[in-house]
Amino acid sequence: MLKRIAILLLGLGLIVTMTAAVMAADMGNERKGKYLFRKNCRACHQDGQSAPALNPDSKTQAQWERIFEKKKYEDFECAAEWVKLSDSDKADILAYVHGHAFDSPSPAKCK
Repeated sequence: MLKRIAILLLGLGLIVTMTAAVMAADMGNERKGKYLFRKNCRACHQDGQSAPALNPDSKTQAQWERIFEKKKYEDFECAAEWVKLSDSDKADILAYVHGHAFDSPSPAKCK
């Protein structure tokens, strides 16, 4: 009986771990996203530059999701820059801004 319970718990643990890994892979790499955000977005999106200041905490998580889901970045003045980014790079940027959005547990400005 104890063997069955142990095997069941081990199986459930593996399922939870695999599910979390798949969900994390879909979201992107937050660390790489921070680098890409700084490299590609901060040049124009800071005080005194051509575009309005923009930080991860400038929007809520839902607002960031809508921008990336509906590909609203294609309407930005910098659309040509977005075309150069791979889908993986865009997912990484989303992971960063989503993880540090205004309503996230750890909102942050990009410095």
